Amino acid sequence: MTVNLALAMAAEGYRVGILDADIYGPSQAQMLGVGEGVRPQAAGENRMYPLEAHGLQAMSMAFMVDVREPMVWRGPMVAGAFQQLLSQTQWDDLDFLFIDMPPGTGDIQLTLAQKVPVDGAVIVTTPQDIALLDARKGIEMFRKVNVPVFGVVENMSLHVCSNCGHGEPIFGEGGGERIANEYETRLLGRLPLMLSIREQVDGGRPTVVAEPDSEVTATFRDMARQVAEQVQDKGAEGPSISFGD
Repeated sequence: MTVNLALAMAAEGYRVGILDADIYGPSQAQMLGVGEGVRPQAAGENRMYPLEAHGLQAMSMAFMVDVREPMVWRGPMVAGAFQQLLSQTQWDDLDFLFIDMPPGTGDIQLTLAQKVPVDGAVIVTTPQDIALLDARKGIEMFRKVNVPVFGVVENMSLHVCSNCGHGEPIFGEGGGERIANEYETRLLGRLPLMLSIREQVDGGRPTVVAEPDSEVTATFRDMARQVAEQVQDKGAEGPSISFGD
């Protein structure tokens, strides 16, 4: 979700960066097609340049370590690593920085809220009630740290059979809209459960790049425009966008 939304924002003409805040399980390198062992270049003492991929500036723990090795770290170490990625990356004149958040409401989320002025959060959920429990916690957490919620994205909203074309809401219906109404925010969009979306991000060419004229890409671009509109309405000078999942 984060990588496609960031690519959609770039397709709208903005300069966009993406920061992978999932220290334990960084996945943005593979999704952006960055090969194993590719490392950032130094930008002076204790600074580094982001990598470029599909027109995005990107930084991830995956660029620093062997992704096959587990990060067996306690919370303070994880928060410290995230803070280093955040503060030591030499971003180049960004309009938007998307931050791909790990699950939960822990160290990374608190560090982000305390260290940088975040303009808003996008909450990602699937329609089922169990997923909505976590989405509610995410919304409540961001509100407690005074981060506006720009809206909710409902992922895996409908599965369409590739053989017969029958649509089936495997994870239920209307969950994203219910939670958006409950918290007086907007439903930014719905994304289908599709094999191609998964294959494309696994292969390092997300849908917005792989199928720029597709209906799914049109949905991502519409969501990107809604997010940009809300950031501009806030009158922010240096937009940063935190992404919920």
